[in-house]
Amino acid sequence: MKKIIFTGGGSGGHVTLNLSLIPYFLQNGWQVVYIGSKTGIEKELVCNISGVRYHEIETGKLRRYLSVENFKDAMRVPVGVWQAFRIIAEEKPDVIFSKGGFVSFPVVLGGFLNRCKKIFMHESDVTPGLANKMSLPFVSTFFTTFADTQKYVSVKFENKVKYIGPVLSDRLNNGNAEKARKICRFSNDKPVIMFVGGSLGAKSINAAVRKNIDALLQKYQIIHICGKGQKCEMNLDGYVQFEFVDTEYKDLLALADIVVSRSGSNAIFELLSLKKPMLLIPLPTGSSRGEQALNAADFAAHGFAKVLKDEELSDGKLFMAQIDSTYENRTEITKTIESADLKQTSSEELFQAIING
Repeated sequence: MKKIIFTGGGSGGHVTLNLSLIPYFLQNGWQVVYIGSKTGIEKELVCNISGVRYHEIETGKLRRYLSVENFKDAMRVPVGVWQAFRIIAEEKPDVIFSKGGFVSFPVVLGGFLNRCKKIFMHESDVTPGLANKMSLPFVSTFFTTFADTQKYVSVKFENKVKYIGPVLSDRLNNGNAEKARKICRFSNDKPVIMFVGGSLGAKSINAAVRKNIDALLQKYQIIHICGKGQKCEMNLDGYVQFEFVDTEYKDLLALADIVVSRSGSNAIFELLSLKKPMLLIPLPTGSSRGEQALNAADFAAHGFAKVLKDEELSDGKLFMAQIDSTYENRTEITKTIESADLKQTSSEELFQAIING
């Protein structure tokens, strides 16, 4: 029986792809092991999956800026490498797959030190995250979502890069717009805008929606996914709030004429696959390493979306103008998406690439 070790964590984006791949390995008789942190979101998401063993290691956040915490975390990284090395030596995996995040580097290095020959890594954003940059010398194949990611890779590692496009599941296919219209109690006489702020990145978008709600409702009906604990008392016709949506998300997307969203790679490629016109509002650089701004710029350059900076959300006139512009140009944006030669990979295809790689 063959065995794979997955790693990745620190945020949902560093776990989601692993979660979509794990069932294919289990169904095909592989043993599945996950190495993650003691308290990260990956532990919460993975530990409930039947048939997967979870190992904890010490992790230190890899920061790009000066902080006292860097000195503390610098001590945790070598401990994590030693722990990962011992776990991998005991497990003896055939394959290691890393989705990135600060927990992944000790696992990749631990696999390399154990002479594991098949170490795969995946990057969702245009530029590699710091953990992936540090891991690159030790992996055999580096899968990328964006073709332009190769520009940010050292020439000596270019042969490891394999552009596969976004890895998409079918979870959002076949949405039912009429089902969503009933859920929201919307009429047929106004277009629908969906605002998706996520969780930690939702506050400024939420504030802009609520500040401009009267102007918005004059023209549109609003679906507002505002994040856990961020709903407020606003009972207005044509406006519905959700903290979080799961199975009904595909139906709500089917109803939306345009979507206003942050620009995390997974989210925007899902919207692209559904040919949804987008207004993207990247997280400000103080809240991220700037990858969302690059993702949004790439989509804007291809004509797939319009972009509004987070700091511009306080300007109500500009906020409304960009929303109106996105809606008025929705047909042109959709045609641009439809005419683009978009490369994409299914979870099953990536599974095949890993086992045959």
